[in-house]
Amino acid sequence: MTTATSPWLVCRRRRPDAALRLYCFPHSGGSPGEYVRWADVLDDVEVWGIQAPGRGSRVAEQPVTSIAEFVDGLLAATEFQGPFAFFGHSLGGLTAFETARALREAGRPMPERLVLSAYPAPHLDHPRTPLHTLGDTELLDAIDRRYGGLPPALREDPDLVGLVLPAYRADFTIFETYRHKSRPPLDTPITVLGGDEDLATPLLPEWRRHTAEAFELRLLPGGHFYLRERPEEFMNVLRSAICP
Repeated sequence: MTTATSPWLVCRRRRPDAALRLYCFPHSGGSPGEYVRWADVLDDVEVWGIQAPGRGSRVAEQPVTSIAEFVDGLLAATEFQGPFAFFGHSLGGLTAFETARALREAGRPMPERLVLSAYPAPHLDHPRTPLHTLGDTELLDAIDRRYGGLPPALREDPDLVGLVLPAYRADFTIFETYRHKSRPPLDTPITVLGGDEDLATPLLPEWRRHTAEAFELRLLPGGHFYLRERPEEFMNVLRSAICP
């Protein structure tokens, strides 16, 4: 993968002449590697992954633990090259949304569209037992039980656990300490995606109040990581959302 000037960005395939750049915000504990591979399928899009401190080549850095710290750090180091769109899955949906709001407040170029996946509308209360304060084993158990998707090899390698768990804990701290601040809706279309078996799905329609432009909700078969269950179907839906 190649990096831009910003340490927050990584890219697998540079396409300077692409009609659109897609910036992908990972889920809790995730890395940009899963998302930049989409460039193999989206051959007319330049795909960039957001790499926060504590992940990938930045693993030695201290992870951020608040939405303000995340957004401020990203915007201070990064210029988004247009035209562009944002995609965010799970916690990435929240960080993508708050990044778009911060861009508007700063008078900077805005994404053509937000594609937000498997994250409840941010103004809603959805209290759950906090995870970020749990011990290491309990935290892994709770993540696997609530969301699934943890690789079995992770449990068998204490060194790997020690490497990745701080990022998980930091991300859940962001999610569980987040407090929504009311702002006018964005002048940016929003597409919301989700799995029809995911616990977050009943809360997805409320995203419509956060845009003054077009809103679309599309559900695919599956749970929280529905995008991994039927990748071809998901990529077709994503392509239609960002390249209408």
